[in-house]
Amino acid sequence: MKTIIIPKPGEVKIIETPMPEPKEGEALLKVLRGGICGSDLGTYRGTFAYASYPRIPGHEFSARIEKLNGDASKYGLKEGMVVTCNPYFNCTKCYSCERGHLNCCEHNETLGAQRDGAFSEYITMPFERIYDGKGLDPAELAAIEPFCISYHGAITRGQVKKGDKVIVIGAGTIGALAAVAAKSQGATVYIADVAQKKIDYAVKSFNLDGGILNNGDDFVEKCMKITDNKGFDVAIEAVGLPSTFQNAIDVAAYAANVVLIGVGKKNLDFNFTLLQKKELNVYGSRNALKQDFLNLIDLVKSGRVDLKKAITNTYKFNDAPQAFADFAAHGADMLKVEIDFTA
Repeated sequence: MKTIIIPKPGEVKIIETPMPEPKEGEALLKVLRGGICGSDLGTYRGTFAYASYPRIPGHEFSARIEKLNGDASKYGLKEGMVVTCNPYFNCTKCYSCERGHLNCCEHNETLGAQRDGAFSEYITMPFERIYDGKGLDPAELAAIEPFCISYHGAITRGQVKKGDKVIVIGAGTIGALAAVAAKSQGATVYIADVAQKKIDYAVKSFNLDGGILNNGDDFVEKCMKITDNKGFDVAIEAVGLPSTFQNAIDVAAYAANVVLIGVGKKNLDFNFTLLQKKELNVYGSRNALKQDFLNLIDLVKSGRVDLKKAITNTYKFNDAPQAFADFAAHGADMLKVEIDFTA
């Protein structure tokens, strides 16, 4: 079968690999659609904090169950079903796992990051990680995982509620979907980025309340003007740069929630007394939980959220090297980039 691999930064190849065979309690899946995540792009660029090489990328995907090795009835799985999967493999033994915080397992291995990912024609997955797509289009179903990341950050961690004023810094896929999640709770939501085109697309596509161009020293001033000098009730950082995390702290209201979803490799030197002065609640947000997947599949199925609007570019399987190169070069003009493994 064919597999996409990143042998080293700046290079993507399609190679031949052996067909996988599902073990007891696993399913053989035919991959249908796969989304190129920011972490996949970071692996390609050599900037992702958890990257190692060579690496098969991909953890956002939809697939069809080809074969079940064992009794999957208690999981509601059947051959032919179109599904998505939880790609975060936890160890089950660390202190985080013992307390039920499976999303931030101390030894977490995410597909495409700490272990090889899903960008092959066929993969195997354990029954308990496979979720019924409930008839969602494969393209939309492949976008459930990034929506889960965003929802977990904005709602589970950020505790966004009706009436809050929220800013999301970063208008990439995760940031845009964090804004969608916040908006679904009845919040007033603004999104910020260095790329005006991304801001405009997010605001128009997802009915946000406004966008803020973050291209100079007047960013905090712009935010204060919008909030009548109060700041935002929830500030969500979805970029992973020191400057944008500082932005989130600076524009947060007193007693606000600040959520860090972005992943970076650089340090931030800042006056930490500001956290005490403003009594900020600062939350890290990593991965998502099974219930996030189940809830959001139902939410998208209900029609209240149209994830297809997040998909701006689709490439054929054999064009995967070009997809990575284009995304790296023209990221400001793209939101969610997907690969069609059936084309």
